[in-house]
Amino acid sequence: MTGHDYDVVIVGAGPVGGHLGHILSEQGLHVLMLEEHCEIGKPFQCAGLVTPSAMNRVNLHHTILSDVWGARIHSPQGRPVEIGEPSILRTHVVCRKLFDEGCVRQAIESGATLWLDSKPTDAIVEANGVVITIIREGQECMIRSKLLCGADGVHSWTRRHFRFGRPKEFMIGFQAEVSGYEGVPGRLEMFSGEDIAPGLFAWAIPNGDTHRIGVWAHPDRLNGRSCEMLYDTLLQHPLWKDKFSNVSETARFCGPLASGMVKRIFKERVLLFGDAAGLCKPTTGGGIGPGFDQIHYLAPELVKAVISDKLTASNLKRICKPMEKVRKEHERARILRDLFVSSCDDDELETTFKIFAREDVVTLINEVGDIEKPVPLGIRLLKDIPEFRRMAVRATWALLTG
Repeated sequence: MTGHDYDVVIVGAGPVGGHLGHILSEQGLHVLMLEEHCEIGKPFQCAGLVTPSAMNRVNLHHTILSDVWGARIHSPQGRPVEIGEPSILRTHVVCRKLFDEGCVRQAIESGATLWLDSKPTDAIVEANGVVITIIREGQECMIRSKLLCGADGVHSWTRRHFRFGRPKEFMIGFQAEVSGYEGVPGRLEMFSGEDIAPGLFAWAIPNGDTHRIGVWAHPDRLNGRSCEMLYDTLLQHPLWKDKFSNVSETARFCGPLASGMVKRIFKERVLLFGDAAGLCKPTTGGGIGPGFDQIHYLAPELVKAVISDKLTASNLKRICKPMEKVRKEHERARILRDLFVSSCDDDELETTFKIFAREDVVTLINEVGDIEKPVPLGIRLLKDIPEFRRMAVRATWALLTG
């Protein structure tokens, strides 16, 4: 490693940064992870849903608080649609602090180094490496690395510093941890309507002995409202207030979500991962699974490139080629989300829910629906349900069918 302090510096020690550090370190690379906060897992800004495939990559099952098998989805006028079967696991709800700590611990055990209370203030790409200026516990230092990876979330310093551009869309979310909500074990609830979640939805997620209640929305449809105001409207809504009458808050969080990959996730000696690259799912806002997938798509060739110090933009473009399929899949999912939810007013949503509530449609949703792969279900709905076929005209069919 002549001339370099580290092979790879990772900005951000959340679950994606931690898992990236683990995968690279176990292949023999010298890895440094930078975390701007003084402890791992805080602040907590996520619903805490981790899909079974993502969980199996890290085997942190001890962090699971509850398992989710289904959902009860409410239309703007209160029409419920129940989907899922108790025998089929859909996703896990985890303690994010324990989960994040577990991902980072695996990296450290594989040989990675962690600096807390540390953040970059400058980075310059030179011919033989990246020179990174870091404020560590209040003191400035400089290090040289072959590769700089930005796994630093929606507000990514790496993305902004190297002018990668913006993800395609930003959503804003708010969530509270509450006790006193009475739900069905293993089933989350979702609420829709312009008053409480314009363009998207609100949720109540079982979280062990408590629940996580939140909303997310398109900023351009808030019309001067904050997400906290939407949350308050949900709790006081005539249709739902009895559900929330006994809840007591223990914590609350607010923040944006970035969806739609930036045009390029690479530059010479620099790569973006996870939320920093705009990898949140447009249908659920989930970012852990896509971030883990990205790591495993890129790691085999990336490790070779780091060892040989062949980290030109052209070589990284080749390595990142598998992500173009992910970009296309996320774009398809966004189009379908807009078609069925985000572009609809409450009357249109109500019409859609009437169709969703039919037994044949619920059966199709249960058979084809997959929280990790929503596109096949969306296309089947457009093809197989007569009332939805006319909606296909509003979509870019060539993009959907690829």
